Amino acid sequence: MIDLRWTQVLALACASALVAGCSSDDGDDVAVDDTDNAETVRLQDDRSFSVDESTLPFEALDGVETDRWWGVLDGAGYRVEVPAEGNWNGMLVMYAHGYRGEGEQLTVGNAPLRSYYISQGYAWAASSYSKNYYDVRVGVEDTNALANAITDIAAENGRTLMAPSKIYITGDSMGGHVTAAAIEAETLANANHKTSYAGAVPRCGVVGGTAEFDYLGNVTFAAQHAADLGPNSYPAEFDQSAIDAVLWETPPSFEQQGVPTEAGLRLENIVRTLSGGDRPAFEQGFRGGYYNVVMGTGGRDGTVNGILARNSFGNPEVHYNYDGDPDAVSDDESLFNQSMLRVNANPDANPPQPDGLRWIPKINGEFSVPVVTLHNTGDLYVPFLHEQLYRERAQANGNEDLLVQRAIRASPHCDWEPAELVEAFNAMIAWEQNGQKPAGDSVSRDAIDDENYGCQFTREQRAGIPACPAS
Repeated sequence: MIDLRWTQVLALACASALVAGCSSDDGDDVAVDDTDNAETVRLQDDRSFSVDESTLPFEALDGVETDRWWGVLDGAGYRVEVPAEGNWNGMLVMYAHGYRGEGEQLTVGNAPLRSYYISQGYAWAASSYSKNYYDVRVGVEDTNALANAITDIAAENGRTLMAPSKIYITGDSMGGHVTAAAIEAETLANANHKTSYAGAVPRCGVVGGTAEFDYLGNVTFAAQHAADLGPNSYPAEFDQSAIDAVLWETPPSFEQQGVPTEAGLRLENIVRTLSGGDRPAFEQGFRGGYYNVVMGTGGRDGTVNGILARNSFGNPEVHYNYDGDPDAVSDDESLFNQSMLRVNANPDANPPQPDGLRWIPKINGEFSVPVVTLHNTGDLYVPFLHEQLYRERAQANGNEDLLVQRAIRASPHCDWEPAELVEAFNAMIAWEQNGQKPAGDSVSRDAIDDENYGCQFTREQRAGIPACPAS
């Protein structure tokens, strides 16, 4: 039987948006878009941020002698740590942090592998970035500027350092975007602060670039539509509590797994496909607390909260896999898609900039150094789709042999065991320094659709995730 819940929505959508099978009376499609908007002023340019310098000092490691320096460089707080004289191997690891919210206060933390880097003779450094929000451009520039200033910072603190013989970069989440962007050919050509990295380890990274924001927008569009509560306009205004009342018998949270209704299972089908395909830990991720994070960040206006000046979200070609069968389209699924509001992105939302990098630096897959990635299979916030897009772009540019990807069986965002981090870093280092290319996982949709996928590099069983077979 055909589900007619969206018949009314279909009529509304045909009146206001470009949808499959719908057109206006004169035969011309009507689209919700931003393509004629000439406005180029963005909110991020008028925001102010500051560093509380009292938060910059950090404690010494127990039983380890290092030089620790902190301060402010071009509006960004920083921390730097270098092994003692005679223990430094001459190399530097830059750590790029993830999204730090929308507040005025800038913060910097220690690299997660701080003690390991020091034990192996590496110096490390991290920047707060001089702006918050999702400002990857600033993240790249400030991380590069700090890397380039290491010898000057050392001299100001009474130590003479030679310039690092090699600089590596790693980061998590948005910091993974910073990491991947920092090694791109477009960045190397256009950055104001140019730094040549020898290798990179993006972790749980937004390595598909702005595809992240299409994904977030599509999930919230699908949630509204699955609940028969829109979307009827863009930017979409929605009441998550009303949506959740339709989609969940037990709402998801970080304390408990949600129990979806039939409509919620339809949304789960859609999100499974949108996020990369069926794979271990997806269900736990969808039914966990990051569902609320996605719903809370996906309903924006397409400017990434003022990082862009125009709408970057579009869904004219997106198919929402309502029934969960990628090889067939039922009548219900067809109606769901026909009645979905369709929005056109502005093709000039993220153009090249005359003064440096794009507002959101692109990840084109054009890099020339070894890259090892880590990604949780069940990550709902920065989904596994990013690894697939990164692989596709690297292949398109002939760089696939420089990319090794590793899947970790976990459902949260950026959920690592120390051994998983150390092994990924060591794999990149051995590859870059000794030519020993490490093993990795295939990230194709066919490969990940395996109950044992991700077992190769997962070092500890996560609660609620089926165990790997005994080796």
